Amino acid sequence: MAEPRRRGAGQQRRRQGAPARGATAKPAPQPRESKVDPARRAAWEVLKAVRVDDAYANLALPQALATFELSGRDAAFATELTAGTIRSQGLYDAIIDACLDKPKLEAKVRDVLRLGVHQVLAMRVPDHAAIDSSVELARERIGTGPTGLVNAVLRKVMSQDLAAWINQVAPPLKKDPNGHLAVATSHPRWMVEELRGALYGHGLSTDALPDLLAADNVSPRVTLVARPGLVEVEELVEAGAEPTGRSPYALTWTGGDLSSLPAVAQGRAGIQDEGSQRVALTLAEAELTGRDERWLDLCAGPGGKTALLAAIAATRGAKVLGNERQHHRSQLVSRGVRAVPGGMLGVVTADGLNPAWAPGTFDRVLVDAPCTGLGALRRRPESRWRRTKADMDDLVELQKGLLATALDAARVGGVVVYATCSPAIPETLDVVDAVLATRTDVTREEVTQLWPHTDGCDAMFSAVLRKQ
Repeated sequence: MAEPRRRGAGQQRRRQGAPARGATAKPAPQPRESKVDPARRAAWEVLKAVRVDDAYANLALPQALATFELSGRDAAFATELTAGTIRSQGLYDAIIDACLDKPKLEAKVRDVLRLGVHQVLAMRVPDHAAIDSSVELARERIGTGPTGLVNAVLRKVMSQDLAAWINQVAPPLKKDPNGHLAVATSHPRWMVEELRGALYGHGLSTDALPDLLAADNVSPRVTLVARPGLVEVEELVEAGAEPTGRSPYALTWTGGDLSSLPAVAQGRAGIQDEGSQRVALTLAEAELTGRDERWLDLCAGPGGKTALLAAIAATRGAKVLGNERQHHRSQLVSRGVRAVPGGMLGVVTADGLNPAWAPGTFDRVLVDAPCTGLGALRRRPESRWRRTKADMDDLVELQKGLLATALDAARVGGVVVYATCSPAIPETLDVVDAVLATRTDVTREEVTQLWPHTDGCDAMFSAVLRKQ
């Protein structure tokens, strides 16, 4: 068999993509400058991270803002575009589907459309700017294929306002009130049903349900905590914060970048919802007879309540033990309490159901139990689309076990506060009733339920229990 003829050098170079000898090389193609502004690109990246990587929006967003070097108005625009889109995606999906002949879309195309719909229906963005930027975003991030569809759908969306769309895509209010509110306020139906039951179970009129659901869709203000003994409220007021008037340590911040506040950077102050602060204060302010030296935060991560409790404890000569099951969350607790070592017994990583301490060790015990987070939906926009009713059923058993552990950890005469950031009856009153039904050594003294639509904070539940 004849040996194949070898290619000449010029032929080999051309096969490898190199120019022939003597030819002029073409310059390497330069990356096309993006026609999409950094704020919209940042929002797209956060939606992608939430969808693909199960990221938390409140953690992914600061990273995106830093990556695209956004600050001031641009950062505010990206924040509202991101959080608002995620909160309202249930409603926006219904509107998008109503504009499609075949409501089956690639997830990344739907993300582009959701961002566009939010701009058209809920932000002060001119229609042409919302549509053009969405088309360019699709072209840049996905390709030319979906650009025509994105343009066509958003032009249909702009044909009527949000109220008209809700009237078109939501079930009739009179025939299906829960279904209507689920679509209109962009909540899963089961959450609407649980929140209706929560209002009723806590002795309130269910007529307030629309207001409660609407409050979940309002971007919360940044709330600071001035940790006592470490920083005076006046220092934060002078920096531009405003006291809320409901917690002695709570202030709202509207000054933008918090890095300008030394107290926050140093851990003397922190970011903490007022409802969370009031739960910690409920434990610290409960009347106690006898020894008051050892406090326990059973489910301490990420450490906001622990830090406030430690600051208060330090002013009284008491100390707090922070317990957290997950190591990375224990590290967050340790960082959160770095400014108050004098108020800490330490931070341990241990299963709260299998404690490393002897029964009756503590004078005050807080069990802020893992829950569905139905009371903090405004701060965690993606959680409403991740949680299921089955999650609640699983969590209730854990909540009962943790409360039982907390009661065992308290000394006779000691105080236990059971808390959740969910107002749902199965996670709150039912858990307390179930555990108390098995014990004769505990009395319930006080129950408090906060609400975002009336108290301006997360819907925190707390029950004060005393060991007899």
